[in-house]
Amino acid sequence: MKTFGFQDETEVLNFIGDKENKIEFIRIIFPDILGRAMNFTIPSSELEIALKEGKGFDGSSVEGFCRVEESDLFIVPDPTTFRVLPWVYEDNDFSWREAVMFGDIFTPDKKHFLGDSRYNLKRVLQKTEDIGKMFVGPEMEFFIFPNKKEPKLTDEGGYFYGGLYGELRKSIQLFLKKIGIPCDCDHHEVAPSQHEIDIKYKDALTMADSVMLAKYIIKRVIRKAGLFASFMPKPITTVNGSGMHLHISLWEGNKNLFFKDEKEPLSNLAKGYIAGLIKYGKEMQVVLNQWINSYKRLIPGYEAPTYLAWGQKNRSAYVRIPQYQRGRERSTRIELRNPDPACNIYLALTIVQAAGTQGIEEKLPFPPVVEEDIFEMTIKERRERNIDTLSKNLQEALGHFKNSRLVKETFTEHILNKFVANKEYEWSLYSKNVEKGFEKTVSDFEIKHYLSIL
Repeated sequence: MKTFGFQDETEVLNFIGDKENKIEFIRIIFPDILGRAMNFTIPSSELEIALKEGKGFDGSSVEGFCRVEESDLFIVPDPTTFRVLPWVYEDNDFSWREAVMFGDIFTPDKKHFLGDSRYNLKRVLQKTEDIGKMFVGPEMEFFIFPNKKEPKLTDEGGYFYGGLYGELRKSIQLFLKKIGIPCDCDHHEVAPSQHEIDIKYKDALTMADSVMLAKYIIKRVIRKAGLFASFMPKPITTVNGSGMHLHISLWEGNKNLFFKDEKEPLSNLAKGYIAGLIKYGKEMQVVLNQWINSYKRLIPGYEAPTYLAWGQKNRSAYVRIPQYQRGRERSTRIELRNPDPACNIYLALTIVQAAGTQGIEEKLPFPPVVEEDIFEMTIKERRERNIDTLSKNLQEALGHFKNSRLVKETFTEHILNKFVANKEYEWSLYSKNVEKGFEKTVSDFEIKHYLSIL
């Protein structure tokens, strides 16, 4: 049975109309301002009218969407996002399958809803497509804990060795493959109880949807095993946190625009993109590291970047260039290392593409490579080499974000205002409940507020 790769409305409706496929329900998914998957389900018999007229919902109940007086919204599903979930639901009397779809959100006057972060990504990708089409491959890191109440270690494994639950990672890979989300690899990560699944690169919008579905499937498979999967950036003070390194390249048709030649693999376009990421790194950081807990991961000593520099072998750098292998120009890419898996992936890819392409348009000079361990440099040495730092906490990062011209040109006013208000409230709540001195340690406040939801 076909489970993904549908081309249009007619193909989707014919598929669900075939009773042998058992598609009884359609789950419609969209992100809230924080990137959490909001969803509701309709009977498959309602899909035809939903594709034509959209399906209404109350936006005032969704985080960061609308005030009560302007709450009516509707979503029009995109038939090309139709995927059949890779399992059969069983009840005592029934057996059925369910499909998922993403779509565009509109206001009652049929205008795009400007609080829709998925639409904002589409808008920026279209704006920058003449420079190059963005492709992304994420490394999804996560922890497996006994439950969602406390982060207790479940194994003693390390990077590429030991540990438990390898078979669960394989199940996740197989489920993802069934819905058209192929993976590059899976393995145990550095910290005990920490795992990674790498999704094969795709265009940015497809990848954003894929990350949403991958997180759902990871959590479901782990839950079925009686455990809990957490994408909290730093659940345990004394071990590495979880990142979501993004492997990025720009394409024109079948041509990788980040590749120059065998002698000098990295193109001028790629260099400009890197320069943009470094120049605007502090301004866009709060989108890539959106939680108070995100900054507990970004401290020296735990393989997370804190300095705005690039290198090839340097894993303490903010941007890394994977070593080029002769004859594999398609794999030429850059690796952005500070994002974490708890960000809103739509907003994250939006600001990354905006910053990178802005670097190209400004013809920014390419910063010199840094291969030394930046953590070991003195402040003087970093100043001499113009190596700036990322923000040390949410409040500092939010200040750079609010004052950024690039941010204001990239995000709709609605998204910008709602995101800032949400993060200011989060910082206020944290400041009232946590004493000073927890800058580098994970507080009980964070475990209570983040562990179960991320």
